[in-house]
Amino acid sequence: MIRVRTDPSAPIRVLIVDDDALVRAGLTLMLKGAPDLHVVGAVADGGEVEGAVAEHGPDVVLMDIRMNGLDGIEATRRLRARAGAPEVVVLTTFDADELVFRALRSGASGFLLKDTPPEGIVDAVRKVVAGEPILSPSVTRRLIAHLMPEEEDRRRGDARKVLERLSEREREVALAVGQGKPNAVIAGELHMSVGTVKGYISRILTKADLDNRVQLALIVHDAGLG
Repeated sequence: MIRVRTDPSAPIRVLIVDDDALVRAGLTLMLKGAPDLHVVGAVADGGEVEGAVAEHGPDVVLMDIRMNGLDGIEATRRLRARAGAPEVVVLTTFDADELVFRALRSGASGFLLKDTPPEGIVDAVRKVVAGEPILSPSVTRRLIAHLMPEEEDRRRGDARKVLERLSEREREVALAVGQGKPNAVIAGELHMSVGTVKGYISRILTKADLDNRVQLALIVHDAGLG
């Protein structure tokens, strides 16, 4: 589902989830340097996420994957199953590709490496709140090529069945999303307004029973069209 902020002019509310106290402190200090971001809380265990979200109402959750308690994948799945859930961006390293893939399937809106420069993390938070993709197509293709190759044929068939349910115009929008294009670029290329693009994406997500545009991009890549 597409989460709509009630006041787009208000600071973006961020919840940090990581079992490393130094990481939590570093992310908090870094994000506080951006005037349009506000860190509303930081917790150390995936099991604390739902309670913290209910208490603080964040727009974005920065979620570590590997934690001593409930891991970030299961925490993401539980959170994204709730109505009006915030966006989730998982934090990981290159050697956790399989976990990243599973997290995206669980409803995360993208992922960041923990060594991403501060401006990159701030920019990613802004983009995910705006509904823009934060995964580059090349990274997505690398993940799909690397993970679970024995399931590639099945995933391709399932993905193509999903896209067959869309109208021709919806498939054009879906393909553009799969190519990592932001709404403004899609609007220009398809000669429609940004609002119309958002409407198409919302209908596509409903038809395909997906949570967000990252999952839609993965469907496009699974179908061999990205």
